[in-house]
Amino acid sequence: MNTRWHLPGELIERYTTGRLEPVQVMSVESHLMGCARCREAVPYEREWLATGWERIEEVVDRPRPRVAARLLRRCGVPEHVAVFLAATPALARGWLVAVAATVASAVAVAHLVDSEGAARTVHPLLFFLAVAPVLPLAGIALAYGPRVDPVHETQAATPMAGSRSLLLRALAVLVCAIVLTGLATPLLPGPPGLAAAWLLPALALTATTLALATRVAPQVSAAVLVAAWFGAVVAAGELTGDRLALFSPAAQILYGAATVLLIPFVYLRRARFDSGEPRWNQPSASGT
Repeated sequence: MNTRWHLPGELIERYTTGRLEPVQVMSVESHLMGCARCREAVPYEREWLATGWERIEEVVDRPRPRVAARLLRRCGVPEHVAVFLAATPALARGWLVAVAATVASAVAVAHLVDSEGAARTVHPLLFFLAVAPVLPLAGIALAYGPRVDPVHETQAATPMAGSRSLLLRALAVLVCAIVLTGLATPLLPGPPGLAAAWLLPALALTATTLALATRVAPQVSAAVLVAAWFGAVVAAGELTGDRLALFSPAAQILYGAATVLLIPFVYLRRARFDSGEPRWNQPSASGT
């Protein structure tokens, strides 16, 4: 004799009209999953159900790419790389807004100092030139690693893991930061050449961050370099009497040379990521 319990008609009626508590709904749906007789007793519109499944399949099987991924695809980036880059934590809306706000603030400070005639003690471009080179470092610090990327462990088992992940995301962050900062450069007071003196320091600092990342986490290397950069800007101004000493033509040559030397170094050291080193690239025992 079949003694299996089935949903009473009154309970089914309350379920279909939405008059059950969440815990009761879960219990009813758990029963419906294993009971064909009760499923047949639940009234539904076949057309509505078919349309609903079609919409679910469209979202699951053919998800709509993010705006960033679509833009990258239009630029010729392969689809799998575009989707990967679009998921970069540092390229989230919050970081981009923060970069734009920082750049806008630096431009405003430059005009404020210039309009108040304070250039005798503080050059109008100093704040902008000091801040702009470190913006990519903040993005790289938030672009890769088990402590900042919620899907790091998942993507670590894919062909995109290791040095390829870090270098691709670092490049994407660098390009975004340079574009946003470059758009603000023509708005600055002073000669265009001096206003663009942040570019080579930005490239050199980014390359140094990646080189150090073969030993320590990008978050650590970026933080150390940001502090060292600001300290160097202040110290150079005090020692030489020139607030823009680190943006002189001689300094630009050094930044360019450092970038040219560090890029091959980073490429040759990429095996430190692909071989599972350094240790900061490994998930912790707690999974964080």
